Amino acid sequence: MSAAAPTPHTTTWIKDPLAILAAEGLDATGGVVVEGDRIVEVLAAGEEPTIPYETTFDAREHVVVPGLINTHHHFYQTLTRAWAPVASAELFPWLVNLYPVWAGLTPRDLELATTAALAELLLSGCTTAADHHYLFPGGLEDAIDIQVDAARRLGMRAVLTRGSMTLGTDDGGLPPQDVVQDLDTILSDSRRLVESYHERGPGAQIQIALAPCSPFSVTREAMRDSAALAEELDVRLHTHLAETVDEERFCLERFGMRTVDYLESVGWLGPRAWLAHGIHFDDGEVARLGAAGVGVAHCPTSNMRLASGTCRAVELEDAGAAVGLGVDGSASNDGSNLVLEARQALYLQRLRYGAEVPPERALRWATAGSARVLGREDLGEIAVGKQADLALFRLDELRFSGSHDPLAALLLCGADRADRVMVAGRWRVVDGAIEGLDVPALIAEHSRAARGLLTRAGV
Repeated sequence: MSAAAPTPHTTTWIKDPLAILAAEGLDATGGVVVEGDRIVEVLAAGEEPTIPYETTFDAREHVVVPGLINTHHHFYQTLTRAWAPVASAELFPWLVNLYPVWAGLTPRDLELATTAALAELLLSGCTTAADHHYLFPGGLEDAIDIQVDAARRLGMRAVLTRGSMTLGTDDGGLPPQDVVQDLDTILSDSRRLVESYHERGPGAQIQIALAPCSPFSVTREAMRDSAALAEELDVRLHTHLAETVDEERFCLERFGMRTVDYLESVGWLGPRAWLAHGIHFDDGEVARLGAAGVGVAHCPTSNMRLASGTCRAVELEDAGAAVGLGVDGSASNDGSNLVLEARQALYLQRLRYGAEVPPERALRWATAGSARVLGREDLGEIAVGKQADLALFRLDELRFSGSHDPLAALLLCGADRADRVMVAGRWRVVDGAIEGLDVPALIAEHSRAARGLLTRAGV
């Protein structure tokens, strides 16, 4: 399916920003001109547009960055944030406690959870979000269809992955049997979703990827056959990998090999695949992943929350891997704020590599790097021909007072909310509010759904 032709837009000059993160080597201090869904001019200081424009947005009080791009999430988990029984648990016990709760998800629960996650991301300056949904209990067979509708209502771009779990507790896996599916059902639904919703080419709003959950929840056959189907349909592949030492031990015991060897054995070691977390790689594995062009979604908050370890993001990127950022699920981050995630990435990577890791590198992980992870050459940069996805932040709060470098201040002073957000040339956030969304009503219903989910689980 090709991306739908954009509705005609007004041509707008976003003029004289306080600061702007343009593509490397470009001077955009005079702003950008947006026509339709694309950036058509990038202006240096003092320059004026060479094409007619109808409106001007005075950006003198705004820092302008490309729309942030989230490469890993579990939208449904917004219903189980800060749940006391797992507040101090590592990954495996965390999952074991939460699986029975999540098994009670209803279609309306998922719609509310998805809307809440997307709205929270959008308010943080995020314009494109990837979600990894792998839970399909009875009655939730149309989970991805529900998510497509929610993304379209908010006007965001989404990469929705058809996740899967096939290895239940009866066969030595971690998830309970009532949340696993058979492989034929998974592959058939994956094909349906790609044929129904996957858009191709510049400007695509909805894309589908295939995403077996993790080595400890899917069989080797599920990984191998998903890779073959992704090749046939020309879509991307996503999974969790090397998140914990427990997972590494599981792979050694069950498959007789480490995680990257396992990945290669099932046909995943290539640029079509991107991995969530990617923490526990040795030097040789970092080099192999880089040479293969595999993408890695660095999820710093989740990795700290679950005490999983620290991704070798700098080395992976230097080796050739695509590195982007992910907030991860809202039960291991408890928030869906991507600009704050960039701040966490900056500080966590400095702990590993030293203070010379600059704020700009973390911002580019959240933009151009994440676009590369998702295979989107049209997103993630402010340059002529790129999609007009932009996030604008004001620096007029007390936390920014006394700051001198506006771009660095976004991360160092802790920006957490965009003032304006544009997706495909249309303003989706204006004056810090999402156009057309009643957020207080969403909070009320989403909170009721969260309480109901725990009640039904008897916890």
